[in-house]
Amino acid sequence: MKTDIHPEYHFIDVKMTDGTIVKMRSTWGAEGDTLALDIDPTVHPAWTGGNSRLMDAGGRVSKFKNKYAGLGF
Repeated sequence: MKTDIHPEYHFIDVKMTDGTIVKMRSTWGAEGDTLALDIDPTVHPAWTGGNSRLMDAGGRVSKFKNKYAGLGF
């Protein structure tokens, strides 16, 4: 392998949507940084079998509903 072309792996903290923190090795950020996830395997339909619903907190659906509330959507 060539030297000095591979990214450096280090430990980061990954904060799941339920608040739990998992230590992982990654090339993202710097040693000890915290990566906060919006969607993780505990709530994503691909891993939950589609039984869990994602909550839209101020996203596109909420904006659409607020904009067109009087039109019967």
